[in-house]
Amino acid sequence: MDRTMSDKDTELIEGTSVGIQEILELLPHRFPFLMIDRIEEMDGEERAVGVKNVSANEPWVQGHFPDWPVLPGVLIVEAMAQTAAALVVHNRKGDVERKVIYFMAVDKCRFRNAVMPGDVLKIEVLKLKSKGAVWKYKGIARVGDKICTEAEFMAMNYDPDA
Repeated sequence: MDRTMSDKDTELIEGTSVGIQEILELLPHRFPFLMIDRIEEMDGEERAVGVKNVSANEPWVQGHFPDWPVLPGVLIVEAMAQTAAALVVHNRKGDVERKVIYFMAVDKCRFRNAVMPGDVLKIEVLKLKSKGAVWKYKGIARVGDKICTEAEFMAMNYDPDA
């Protein structure tokens, strides 16, 4: 795929915003493990930009680290996966209904800058490929212009009733 993740690539096919109510309909995650607050952009299953408002009231703040609270990197990667999962479910509502999306792999993960309470984390995901029930996405999480985390990840939808 020859697409790049850039601010210039903003042609949207779907609605431009998905709020918390629809995210709660799309994902099974709930507090304290729901890691995205809204999705600002969607382009089919190809690309999305999610937002996490990092709060001092989150459970990890007290212990990671008490004098310098840093959002754990694994939660940033989870926010990437939730953004991609919401995108897939939004576009395949009938196909993935009653199924759970599971992580399969995380590759090329890099943590570049700290994310702290008060930050607005923008999570961009771009589909690299998909086959059947398996998807591979690249994610980049930023605070302002600073890249905080990058990763590629794979997930699949699983029918627990099958």
